[in-house]
Amino acid sequence: MASAILGILLVLVPLLLSAEAQARGNLTLGNSLTANDQNSPLLSLSGEFAFGFRKMGQGAHLLAIWFEMIEEKTIVWSVNGDDLAPEGSKVQLTANRGLVLTDPRGRELWSSNLNATGLAYAAMLDTGNFILASASHVNSWDSFSRPTDTILPTQQLDLDAVVRARYYEMNYSNGRFIFRLQTNGNLVLYAIPTPLVVSDAYWATGTRGNGFRLIFNQSGQVYLTDRNGKLLNKVTSEEVPTSVFYQRAILEYDGVFRQYIHPKMANSSSGWAMVWSMVFPSPFKYMHEYEPRYWY
Repeated sequence: MASAILGILLVLVPLLLSAEAQARGNLTLGNSLTANDQNSPLLSLSGEFAFGFRKMGQGAHLLAIWFEMIEEKTIVWSVNGDDLAPEGSKVQLTANRGLVLTDPRGRELWSSNLNATGLAYAAMLDTGNFILASASHVNSWDSFSRPTDTILPTQQLDLDAVVRARYYEMNYSNGRFIFRLQTNGNLVLYAIPTPLVVSDAYWATGTRGNGFRLIFNQSGQVYLTDRNGKLLNKVTSEEVPTSVFYQRAILEYDGVFRQYIHPKMANSSSGWAMVWSMVFPSPFKYMHEYEPRYWY
């Protein structure tokens, strides 16, 4: 009897260790995550961030990144809000195209759209960045370079980067507001009444010809610099220690850019607290002070 129990343990323990290693390790080439109640997300080493499927309703799932160690599991990045994944859908790491999301019938819902060789693994980092990399750890793709509605500490946005609001609080399809660092260096916020018509901006830094990079630093400040790293514009100025608080800055569905913090302490019942917000009149009064003919 003892030998039989020992034999069962010898079989089960490696399986359990393997599952834990996959949950907190890398997603290797050919492996996948499945949209169902039993599948675990891919966690960062600290366990603070997770990549996987979030259930959005009966039989519908969103491929996303979220804060794992807080009760709200707040989503900071997602890709298929316009085409939610049915139960049983899979996201797989492929050799040439990177991540490919398919439904149970094999219909492609989304892909990272890579044309790369040498891809070896995907990893959820402790910064909240999700990367695809080669065996020599050269990144081919990352979520920080392709933000949705949220940016995180250590994240940087280069020219032509776009942050786009979701449609509504629990609707992750594309919304009507965009935060964009234009190729001309101007950082602007504007509304899109229809997919083909762009309105005037309702906020801008007025840094046309100078702006180069938007930075969210580890002290909780969001600011714009020129090519030489010189500070041009402070978008937010609050200093918040990342060792004590989780942080995020989000372009919300109402078109307002806000910064939030959440205590990292264990068993904290606190929610997200807003520390900074752009304030706009309602309805929005579009601004024309900054070179009105050259927003786009």
